[in-house]
Amino acid sequence: MADDNNTQAAAGAEEQPQQQFAMQRIYLKDLSFEAPLGVEAFKKQWKPKVNQELNTKTNRVDDDNYEVVLTLTITVKLEDDTAFLTEVQQAGLFMVKGLEGQQLAQVLNTMCPQILFPYAREAIDNIVTKGSFPALMLPPINFDALFAQAVAQAKAKAAENQAETSH
Repeated sequence: MADDNNTQAAAGAEEQPQQQFAMQRIYLKDLSFEAPLGVEAFKKQWKPKVNQELNTKTNRVDDDNYEVVLTLTITVKLEDDTAFLTEVQQAGLFMVKGLEGQQLAQVLNTMCPQILFPYAREAIDNIVTKGSFPALMLPPINFDALFAQAVAQAKAKAAENQAETSH
């Protein structure tokens, strides 16, 4: 009887694909730094206004591998002048098996960027200090909350579009 239960459990496990996630590679895809004020930036009192933009992009490489690119753009202004602008595209190759639809989207848009973010933050910090500016301490980002917000906005927009077409 115990053998029958084990056989049934094994058959059930075979029907459902096994979920797998693995980081294959982390790499710097692009990095830029500009200091348009030059030496004038160092003559001004350092009271920066920091603007941070964030974007993620996913490309399917093959059946189970995805490239996720996290782009962080940081603009630092002193009064109305840009002291420096830096952008990093931190990328990773991730193997994801056994996930589809919403689960796959959530992993690619939350877990992968969460892994990439510390690398992007370090790249920005290094380039900023090499530009002779004070180090930036970028705060952590809650990618789960950003994803939930994006899903809610997409649902609201879809409902709005559906209401417009039904009139």
